[in-house]
Amino acid sequence: MAKVNYNYEKRAREIEKEKKKEEKRKKKLAKNNDETSTTEDGSAKE
Repeated sequence: MAKVNYNYEKRAREIEKEKKKEEKRKKKLAKNNDETSTTEDGSAKE
């Protein structure tokens, strides 16, 4: 019987975590850019 490769599964989980973390970082940067662009335009934030 073949041996289960747990390292492969672990690496797959790590890659998935990295992707989610990167997406969160990009989303956060986009949100911050949107907020700063509205304040730079001179329109007041409510």
